[in-house]
Amino acid sequence: MGSTRLGAIALIVPEYESAIRFFTAAGFTLTADLDQGRKRWVTVEPPGGGCRLVLARADTPDQKAAIGAQGAGRVWLFLETDDFAATAARLTAAGAIFEESPRHEPYGIVAIWRDPFGNRWDLIQPAP
Repeated sequence: MGSTRLGAIALIVPEYESAIRFFTAAGFTLTADLDQGRKRWVTVEPPGGGCRLVLARADTPDQKAAIGAQGAGRVWLFLETDDFAATAARLTAAGAIFEESPRHEPYGIVAIWRDPFGNRWDLIQPAP
């Protein structure tokens, strides 16, 4: 049996361009932007690689209501870094809002932040 991995997850966004601007300013790489007629296949990947985000434009009222609420108010996206301060500064400059100061946990340095669409993330610098 071949290997299996999580390659991408969909992130519902209000429109493509603002999402591309935020994520590329935050250091993500735009890995695909393919016109499919009524929608686009847009993916971004974090600077160190890993699971890509499919930036999925909300079209229906239910999809629009889900923008920023995919995690039901919880942190549901986890971005790891080897330089917490530099990554936090880049995220803030791109438009992220940190909800708290960094704290030290047994698993590393962590702080909760929101992207411009309302999704809650953890920024984590794993403990050595």
